[in-house]
Amino acid sequence: MFYTEAYAAAPNPGNGPQQAPGFGNILPMMIAMFAIIYFFMIRPQSKKQKETRRMLDELKKGDKVVTAGGILGLVTDVKGNVITLKVAPNVEIDFRKSAIATVVTAELEKDLKGETEKK
Repeated sequence: MFYTEAYAAAPNPGNGPQQAPGFGNILPMMIAMFAIIYFFMIRPQSKKQKETRRMLDELKKGDKVVTAGGILGLVTDVKGNVITLKVAPNVEIDFRKSAIATVVTAELEKDLKGETEKK
């Protein structure tokens, strides 16, 4: 009787060692999560930064711009990191390039005129 109980409790040599769940199961999930974060958060932000940097580098005299504070103006001078905007007749303001939010395109100008007509 004791012999049969000991035989039943012995491990089966045909199955091999049992592996406990560990880091190997979590690793693919962690890689997938990093890929998702990269493609939905990091990559779009870096694309936007490159586009903004390109836009600021291409600023030239005569461009219409909108500042981060919402001031519309015409670029009259670009000296390094400082831009001079004409915001009204005989009124010019100096801004840093980083204060420029966007360059006004024909489409954006049309939208801005539509907003002022509604008021």
